[in-house]
Amino acid sequence: MKYDGIIFDLDGTLWDATQPIMVSWSIALKDAPDVETLPTQEQLESVMGMTADHLMATLFPKLSPQRHMELFEQCCQVEVDYLRKHGGKLYPGVEDTLRKLSEHVPLFIVSNCNTDYIPCFLDAHKLHAYFKDWECIGRTGRSKGENIRLIMERNGLHSPVYVGDTKLDKEACQQAGIPFIHAAYGFGQVTNAEKIQQPMDLLGLLEE
Repeated sequence: MKYDGIIFDLDGTLWDATQPIMVSWSIALKDAPDVETLPTQEQLESVMGMTADHLMATLFPKLSPQRHMELFEQCCQVEVDYLRKHGGKLYPGVEDTLRKLSEHVPLFIVSNCNTDYIPCFLDAHKLHAYFKDWECIGRTGRSKGENIRLIMERNGLHSPVYVGDTKLDKEACQQAGIPFIHAAYGFGQVTNAEKIQQPMDLLGLLEE
């Protein structure tokens, strides 16, 4: 293995949780008098990977930043309970890929999400055994690039690679100074990047 660690994004890379998120947010926001329209699954797909403030400003442009954060916290409370119970949709071959990779190299997750979101993913799909560590903006308040560096420092990584699906992921890797692999099956379009078309492609790519 040519890397000493693989750091994964979550949404659009390991799973697609937009459908259960849409359901949970519909529950959380159904009585909010200032929410004119509930977000659709397509709208949620378009904001995956954004920070909370950017995401809420995109979905609810008429509301104030303070109201954005109030609603985001409200949605997160319902979302984590719903996701822990129902899970999301793992991309084909994800669990088998993680199992095989973890036999040779430590695996990690860094995502722009709330503190409980990654544990919900791990709990719902029983994937704790494959990951050594994880980090997110909800826990540190830091950017994705900074959180990648935190994972590296905490785990003594010198030459990891990051796998993600958006341009924001690529920019975070540039900030952290590590290589980027684009999960082209996810939500984003990225140019000038090494690509995989399915999770299992990582097995061959990382052994080259």
